[in-house]
Amino acid sequence: MYRTTIIGGLVSALAITSISGCSQEATEQTTAEPAAAVEPAVSIHDAAVANELRPEADRERDAGRKPAEVLAFIGIEPGMAVLDMFSGGGWYAEVIAHVVGDSGRVIAHSNEAYKNFVGDALEERVDSGRIAQAEILMAENNRLALEENTLDAVMLALSFHDLYLEDAENGWEAIDVAAFLAELRKGLKPGGVVGIVDHYAEAGSSSDSGNTVHRIDPAIVIAAMEAAGFVCEATSDILRNPDDDLSKSVFEPELRGKTDRFVMRFRNPG
Repeated sequence: MYRTTIIGGLVSALAITSISGCSQEATEQTTAEPAAAVEPAVSIHDAAVANELRPEADRERDAGRKPAEVLAFIGIEPGMAVLDMFSGGGWYAEVIAHVVGDSGRVIAHSNEAYKNFVGDALEERVDSGRIAQAEILMAENNRLALEENTLDAVMLALSFHDLYLEDAENGWEAIDVAAFLAELRKGLKPGGVVGIVDHYAEAGSSSDSGNTVHRIDPAIVIAAMEAAGFVCEATSDILRNPDDDLSKSVFEPELRGKTDRFVMRFRNPG
């Protein structure tokens, strides 16, 4: 059976663009050089993605999401305790579980609004027996209560824009963003990381883009995270798509899985 906690009522060679201080200037391209005539080792991240236990339906999304590259960039490693915040159906939670291994731990967060959207997909995944190190954390908006200094990493995949969502009709309580980020920082160990993947909004867009096109300007993410005390270490362009129309909703059929996305790594300085 899966474990559910209810709170408050509720590396392969990578070409990564590191941006100092996560500004939009002064990029530094770093590419690992393969050793001549030596077969490259399979990284733990590649091995996790290739794990034969993963469902075929999950594998079909790998090309668009590049999970091995993303998780390597964020710094997810064996033995870590990782919170997959707003886990949805648990697609990332399963890959992370295969990275952290038997000595690690994955907490897949959900709430009633997400559960209404994805149905029983998360419970079925965790209950499948494929990822015994995973558990479900049910916590409604503004009722997240994390144990202090217990997490090595937090993953926010395609969900940071939801921090600004307003949808009381579907059971989504408006989030106190500052309090939410403070709770994440409390739960992280000193030196822990937050990995954020989200859809680009047009530069200069207000946070209301989370309501309309379900995107967010990365400048808003950086400002909110730094205000919460996190240090923005780097961003990666591995999920960029210059052909994306940033004025359109990410739920447009022709854009599903093909949006222009940013990947960021933030550090909890302690």
